[in-house]
Amino acid sequence: MERYKTIESAPFAVLEDANYKLRQIQHIRNTSNDWELKLQFIESHLLLVTSSGQGWITMDGQHIKWEEGCVYIFTPGQLVQAETQLLDDRGCYLLRFDIVKDSDSTIISSLETNKENFTFPIQGKINLSSTVSVNSLCEKIAYGSESNDFLKRFRSQILFQELLYEIFQDSLLVLEHDPESALEYVKSYMERHFQRDLSIEHLANVAGISPRHFMRLFKKRFGCSAIDYLAVFRIDQAQKLMKTGSEYRLKDIAHHVGYSDDIYFRRKFKQITGIPPATFIRNNKQKIVAYNPLNIGQLLPLQITPSAAPGDHPWTDYYKRKYGTDLVLSLNSTESMKRRELLLTKPDYIIGIDSFVSVEEQAQIKRIAPSFFVPWMEKDWREHLQLIAAFLGKSSIAELWFEKYERKSTFVREQIQSTINEDTLLVLRVTGEHYNILGHRSLTTVFYDDLHITPANGIDPSKPDYQVKPAELAAYDADRLLIILDEDARAHSSWQLLKRSEAWRNLKAVKNRRVDFLPTYPWVEYTAFTNDLVLDEALKLWRNRA
Repeated sequence: MERYKTIESAPFAVLEDANYKLRQIQHIRNTSNDWELKLQFIESHLLLVTSSGQGWITMDGQHIKWEEGCVYIFTPGQLVQAETQLLDDRGCYLLRFDIVKDSDSTIISSLETNKENFTFPIQGKINLSSTVSVNSLCEKIAYGSESNDFLKRFRSQILFQELLYEIFQDSLLVLEHDPESALEYVKSYMERHFQRDLSIEHLANVAGISPRHFMRLFKKRFGCSAIDYLAVFRIDQAQKLMKTGSEYRLKDIAHHVGYSDDIYFRRKFKQITGIPPATFIRNNKQKIVAYNPLNIGQLLPLQITPSAAPGDHPWTDYYKRKYGTDLVLSLNSTESMKRRELLLTKPDYIIGIDSFVSVEEQAQIKRIAPSFFVPWMEKDWREHLQLIAAFLGKSSIAELWFEKYERKSTFVREQIQSTINEDTLLVLRVTGEHYNILGHRSLTTVFYDDLHITPANGIDPSKPDYQVKPAELAAYDADRLLIILDEDARAHSSWQLLKRSEAWRNLKAVKNRRVDFLPTYPWVEYTAFTNDLVLDEALKLWRNRA
């Protein structure tokens, strides 16, 4: 297709500017028990070659089925987890590698990939056209890399380049024959080249289709025009630059993110964020503390990255990495130590939750800085955000966020309609030794209220979570099941028991293979930011394919 005939538009143009150095290869096979890649942030690039097995993989919360004969590509900074069963002698291979730039021999790893605007040319899952060839290459690479012979280790590096070539060839076939993959590539292309002058004609040429067809397909796929998506991405990059604390002029920031006219940049910034760039910079200098873990997801929609947040929260490292800041103070879990840390940081505001902080503790916190404690049980997640916004003087930002959320939920609802149709849904969380049906004040509010998915028989969305036994699940007669599995060993043991039970195998959703999964964090949190992410997950799980 036309998009692959020029170096400028080819997905693999970056290959000329870098070398790929294999760091480690592991071959996992013939496991008597389930094998797991524990939840972790990827520090180097990683290939997972699935020669056998079945299970699931999550990348930044996106749940993907583990399929034989595929390769999954992970990039630095991604939050990744995987679990599989039935690994035979072919097993699976984990290959960790670095990208080394030709120009200065700099290793591209961690968050440097984004900073340098230099990314691995493909991401996600690729179906292999020749599993035998790839397995053979992996086997030879593993053998050579373990040798004491320098030449054999050198040979394994050469074979690794050949492996990458095979994977790139397969990904090229996908792009040529799959319009959705082509659109995903164009979106990725815009994110890599956002500083350039990108026209619809140019982007359509990259996709290999006519401009008119491209505009229609892009909006259908992503819910907005390509130009609008580019504008939002550029402003997001500008915000990240502003958050560094560097004293860049707005004119320089505008030029850096692709706007030659700084007046137009200011107008676009306010249109997208709800506030002028100067106000954003001023607000960003404020020190606002998320006293409770759930406050993180309440502050992010208001364009606030907390200056301090609980250090024992499982999502803290995640949002630190995603928002590219090392300036977030990890608060101690002990209240007395937490107060001392806050006294030293001298925050401008502290946001907490009334149900999780005693009246006495609230009084002491208010002596440190102006504080607001969200009325957790009395209000829903929308009211939580509105109250915090009013306290911080950011109601206009909250209103704009809600407008975007409503448009997004409408788009997702339309996209999943033909897949979900009239199906009923039950959301089950496996926690320790218990099976809990999720009710109100959980992510089910997104499915039942915003996406209009019908709850399974007997589920009252207004009621809190409650425990059930495996034998009781059949009574709900759910067409679809969404499983949320906690990370601890007891929960995984309970999940294995459930899967092996006759009660589970006889469920309608299981028989019809309509069972989906989400990891625990951040999805179990009842906040505006998390609910927005749940919309993304619903789209990934059930987007119309017709």
